Amino acid sequence: MTTEADKDTDDVSGAARPADEGATDDDTEDLFPEPAPNPDREAAPPIEVAELAAACVRFVAARYKGALDFAPETLSYVDQWLRDARVEVPERPEAADLVQAAAGAYFGEVVRRAFGGRWVVEGQHSEWKLCLSSVYCAFNPLGMAREALLLEPAEGWGAHLELDHGEGEAIGRRLDALPPVEDDEYYAPTTRFDVLTILFDALREGMRERGLGDVRFEPDDYA
Repeated sequence: MTTEADKDTDDVSGAARPADEGATDDDTEDLFPEPAPNPDREAAPPIEVAELAAACVRFVAARYKGALDFAPETLSYVDQWLRDARVEVPERPEAADLVQAAAGAYFGEVVRRAFGGRWVVEGQHSEWKLCLSSVYCAFNPLGMAREALLLEPAEGWGAHLELDHGEGEAIGRRLDALPPVEDDEYYAPTTRFDVLTILFDALREGMRERGLGDVRFEPDDYA
């Protein structure tokens, strides 16, 4: 993990440009190449999400020299960025909104690319939602990033998992059986991704057992 001494900037938002000198804001599309054919990955994200996720890539590259390629393993960089921001934001409170939005968009894109889903980005950031497509589960990744920044529940930000009523109790029991961790680890994007992986696999298994393996959910199903 990168330490404070490894950073090139004390700015919680990172440098204005990415580590590779040729990159510009016009390179946003290059960060979202066409994925291999996979119905679970759906379409490209909305431009609002793409721009915020690209900002996270630039900030982390400039600050930690880490290349974010939307693989789950890269979330450890986002963990560290949020930890550092938690210390620095009190002196620069105006940076909090950008940090949580950029980190949340990147985290949501990692989840979307891994499990498949569609974003709903109407309204304020607190109203955004990522709706998974092959299981019934929705949440606001930006809300989860806000919780990681604050180390406490973010009321009104949709960071909780929205599940089918018939599955919520069983999934809750499975998640409650996980070993307890400190708040810093509990709210970290890497932990949240691990929990989502457990949840996703359990939901998919249940759907296949009920003969619903081919069912796909659209954002309208979550309305």
